[in-house]
Amino acid sequence: MCGITAVFSPNRPFETDRLRAATNQLSHRGPDGQLIWVAPDGCAGLGHTRLDITTAATPQPIPSEDGKLHIVANGEFYDHVRLRHELMARGHQFCTQTDSEIALHLYEEQGADCLQHLRGEFAFVIWDATRQTLFAARDRFGIKPLFYSWHDGQLWLASEAKALFAAGLPAAWDELAVYQRLFGCYHNERSLFANVQQLPPAHTLQFGRNQPQKLTRYWDVNFPLAKQPYPALSERELVDLVHDQLLEAVTLRTQAHVPVGCLLSGGLDSSTALAMACAQSDQPVAAFTIAFDEAQHDESSKARTTADYLGATLHVIHADDNTLADHFADAAYSGEMLQVNAHGVARWLLSRAIKEAGYRTVLAGEGADELFAGYWFVSAALQAGGKRNLGSLLGQVGKLFKGYGSAESQIAQTSPAVARLMQFLPLPDRFRDSTAHALGLLQNTFDPQFAAQFSNYDPYWKLLRTMRWRSQILRREPAKQLIYLWLTSIFANYHLAGDRLDMAHAVEVRLPFLDHHLFGAVGQIPTRLHTQEGHQKYLLRRVAERYLPHEIAFRPKRPFYAPPITLRPNSRIRQLTADTLHSQTMATLPFFDQQAAIALFERSDNATSLERGVLDPILLMLVSICHIHEQFGL
Repeated sequence: MCGITAVFSPNRPFETDRLRAATNQLSHRGPDGQLIWVAPDGCAGLGHTRLDITTAATPQPIPSEDGKLHIVANGEFYDHVRLRHELMARGHQFCTQTDSEIALHLYEEQGADCLQHLRGEFAFVIWDATRQTLFAARDRFGIKPLFYSWHDGQLWLASEAKALFAAGLPAAWDELAVYQRLFGCYHNERSLFANVQQLPPAHTLQFGRNQPQKLTRYWDVNFPLAKQPYPALSERELVDLVHDQLLEAVTLRTQAHVPVGCLLSGGLDSSTALAMACAQSDQPVAAFTIAFDEAQHDESSKARTTADYLGATLHVIHADDNTLADHFADAAYSGEMLQVNAHGVARWLLSRAIKEAGYRTVLAGEGADELFAGYWFVSAALQAGGKRNLGSLLGQVGKLFKGYGSAESQIAQTSPAVARLMQFLPLPDRFRDSTAHALGLLQNTFDPQFAAQFSNYDPYWKLLRTMRWRSQILRREPAKQLIYLWLTSIFANYHLAGDRLDMAHAVEVRLPFLDHHLFGAVGQIPTRLHTQEGHQKYLLRRVAERYLPHEIAFRPKRPFYAPPITLRPNSRIRQLTADTLHSQTMATLPFFDQQAAIALFERSDNATSLERGVLDPILLMLVSICHIHEQFGL
């Protein structure tokens, strides 16, 4: 787990100091060493900051046997020992013991097809001197980040956008991207910054001196068709399947030469990962949990019950209002993203505490809700199942000729396409109502000139058009359709952006539920089998029951969500919000009408319960934009 940089300047040598500055900017990701390499002609270069997780950790870039290839990699390649032996049997000579080198030799053999053999969480860049080509790749789910930018005839890449700015690239807002993200529309290719793109998950980027830039998808979540038959397996056989696949994913991710801890909430996902890790360890496993000072959102007591049962050593990190306020700006800068809840600051604090406790690697439970259909917003879709008879289809088509309900009417002012789509999707009423209210409040804060730029722009329709409807969404079960939309938008580009919050403190987070072998096997199971006896994620609960008491395995789901901190009277974060909205920075931002934003803040004093649910995310987005604007000098 490290930080990587790269540059390709096809027409002239680049300035080495710029590559060194970009690499140095990522020292927080790799505090154990730093190295850059420059091609003999000065037209390509790679940089790397190293975080030592194994005794085999080696300075990068790593050359191939003949020196024609060089690689820098960020992340982990699992099952690398087997692949190393196979490559050596085919005549490859390794110069390091690190897992990163297998990608180099696989590319040497198979080019871009090397990705079919790589398993894990990674982003890497290879300079191919023979082909005069820069080749970059990102893991299947987008766990590891990689940004790139063309500027002044040069291609620059880095693990974080701030490293590109350190290299001298201009820092400015991408106003369209800001507009999209304010509405929760996360495009795989965009960042918040002008002329800074993300390499999408499961994609490669290739650019050569004599060939155009080529962006290629090499994998996708492939849910089965709704009518596709599934083997008639007993419940025991299904539970065995899930157990064995998940256990393998956890086992691979607990292999390190430093202790591996676990993030632990009071929920099912992290508890199951911790239980499996404990079952394989002859020493107590360290678990880390966050504690909030509002009982409704604090799960530390449940985490304590789980840790005590498993014999794990629990570290509780308290995140009170003052601490969250003090480090809100730090989290906004590290994450390079809009904050919609204080859970981002809490994650930043949690990773800092993990580092202070002497740990560098932890497991976490992200991905389980995507794999086992655990989110509340898919509950109605799970009840709908995968059956669509003629009567139900005619009923859905009939909705096209009916008027909107009140929620859809409000949504239609921003996105007619989504208002119409919501009439088809089996979504809970509270989802419609809160979405409609949030859109109305948000639009009222916009500066008129900013809003006018997008008067005929439907952000949701534009996002939906990027989705692979024909090949990956149509004819799937309703719940799997929603999960695919989620996976390829908010999950990849907001939830997994937590990597930058963790790596601000050089903490590597490994995600066993996002193992693509596990996802491929369990994703084929019909959703009706994940929802039984009134419980979502039923099969995972049955797996957990092999390690944990029934009352822990079958706890109701609660998302990791911090209290609505901007709404608390007399709190420091509320004062920070007020000061930010009244600031000169807010006055100079091109996005908002300052007085309208202040009025929205003052409205929160007497907010209804529906308004309270959407005001805190909006206010936090406004505050985080101000902090990013200041800290990046945009």
